[in-house]
Amino acid sequence: MKRTISTPDAPEAVGAYSQATTNGDVLFTAGQIPMTPDGELLDDEPIAVQTRQSLENVKGILEEEGLTMQDVLKVTVFLDDIDDFDEMNDSYKEYFQDNPPARSAVEVGNLPKGVGVEIEAIASSE
Repeated sequence: MKRTISTPDAPEAVGAYSQATTNGDVLFTAGQIPMTPDGELLDDEPIAVQTRQSLENVKGILEEEGLTMQDVLKVTVFLDDIDDFDEMNDSYKEYFQDNPPARSAVEVGNLPKGVGVEIEAIASSE
């Protein structure tokens, strides 16, 4: 049975979506942009900072369900400029030092609110 997840440790959903959903075994986050839980948009910050904030949002959602970054099975990273890959990756690996999840990283035309990165994750409680 699907259940929606909401936490004050990530930005509020600002549309017809949830921060995350779960069936009790698998959790899917919505794409997380570099916005603080208080609503401060970090779109003018370097990609390293934007990546960390996006992953902090993912982490906050996971923690709401008693999960950690080690429970993440798959991550998708959307970049507005693939040339930012190395900088994003340097920050990204701080969160996944051991047994990193599968990952895709793709360049897209535009991201919400003009940010440089958006990150979504799939995690499992199993």
